[in-house]
Amino acid sequence: MTPPAPAKRVDAIDWVASAADLNAQGWSLVPKLLDASECNAIARLYADGDKGFRSHVIMARHGFGKGEYRYFSYPLPMLVQELRTAIYPLLVPIANAWNERMGIDVRFPNSHQKFLDRCHAAGQKRPTPLLLQYGPGDYNCLHQDLYGEHVFPLQVAILLSEPRTDFQGGEFVLTEQRPRMQSRPEVVPLTKGDAVVFAVNQRPHKGTRGDYRVALRHGVSKLREGHRHTLGIIFHDAA
Repeated sequence: MTPPAPAKRVDAIDWVASAADLNAQGWSLVPKLLDASECNAIARLYADGDKGFRSHVIMARHGFGKGEYRYFSYPLPMLVQELRTAIYPLLVPIANAWNERMGIDVRFPNSHQKFLDRCHAAGQKRPTPLLLQYGPGDYNCLHQDLYGEHVFPLQVAILLSEPRTDFQGGEFVLTEQRPRMQSRPEVVPLTKGDAVVFAVNQRPHKGTRGDYRVALRHGVSKLREGHRHTLGIIFHDAA
């Protein structure tokens, strides 16, 4: 049976529950957003070299960790484009509510193209969706994907490989730093085709005296063996 188109799968997600998770912990798990054949097809693009990509980053050269990734060029692969376009408007109400709670004046349009127009007018014209590849001993240091003045506060990562079958280790890790408190770590239990929606930088947290900002970073723990591919979908473009 042919799976429904990405936009239909995105619409079928319980975004009320996802919003509750994002407000409570800064991330939300979306099981089986992609099927195995879609995961394999995207992962195979990495072996095509620079075809369809604008840049290739070796993490160790920049102190980012070990492993590598490639940023897609425009036009994006159809599946990646469809996911980016379909998911964005469903996250806009959460993003706008977060900014309001954090006292940030920026509001995001419902159309992803209109938001990209805003990015491009400010010189952020380079696409940011990316494909990451890890091998034995590779890892990704905790970081934030900001890229410029205009930042959409949520992003998505989709695991394209099967834990304990294709690789060992390599857990997706999030940390949250609250004022005057030690960082709180989270390991997100992803399987092949699962997506995680998470905060790019800051999110509001409700305290006893009202909302305050907490900062999140994400990364990948060391792979012990095998190979791991991930699709990252970031909604703002880069300067």
